[in-house]
Amino acid sequence: MNREPIFNIPPVVLAVLAVLSLVHLVRTLLLTEQQDIEFLLTFAFIPARYDNSVVLGGTLPGGGADIWTFVTYALIHADWTHFGVNGVWLLPFGSAVARRFGTLRFLAFLAVTSAAGAGLHLATHPGEQYRMIGASAAISGTMAAAMRFAFQRGGPLGLFRGGDDRAYRVPAIPLTGVLRDPRVLLFLVVWFGINILFGLGSFPVTGSEQPVAWQAHIGGFLAGLLLFSWFDRRPDLPQLEGPAATPH
Repeated sequence: MNREPIFNIPPVVLAVLAVLSLVHLVRTLLLTEQQDIEFLLTFAFIPARYDNSVVLGGTLPGGGADIWTFVTYALIHADWTHFGVNGVWLLPFGSAVARRFGTLRFLAFLAVTSAAGAGLHLATHPGEQYRMIGASAAISGTMAAAMRFAFQRGGPLGLFRGGDDRAYRVPAIPLTGVLRDPRVLLFLVVWFGINILFGLGSFPVTGSEQPVAWQAHIGGFLAGLLLFSWFDRRPDLPQLEGPAATPH
């Protein structure tokens, strides 16, 4: 029996990548410099928009808060390298989560984790006028969600991986069991370690002078980890008790 490739990309993931690339194509090929600035002021996430002292003082063009920017900032990237890096991470993790959640739940999940990332960024950068852009918070959310089932026996990254959709139907690790699985713990340590290095080193975003918005990554990741059960369309599956459910 033929085994299905591990990276069988769902149409919704390809559609998301197409939208992200289309947005960047429009910005780079069709908009003038001034139009692009106006586009960013309209759709990027700017914490200062939620600070009345900044808005009312007239120091921020475009006026006050636009609630849609909690999500729309994720559609914008600084350059093709920024887009490419996010796309590379979205393909494996987004594909696994999309196949488990289904199209509509997956899109809602991306929106919620994007908003969570923006929310934590706002909480840690009040009044800041830097424009935050990029899908990293949502992608961090898919990483956290995939962590809840991908390492399980028969899961996409587990031993004895099943074919077809079976790898994505394995029971999820309950939230209380996440910290008892050594592979999940290693993943957490590496992921948080990388983001802490970004924060301490203030490494700039490609094509921008501003540092990586690593708090937004953490906000998206925590939302993906904690809200996984809200979006999981397989509540009928029994949840496993931590590492005891995985082979060693």
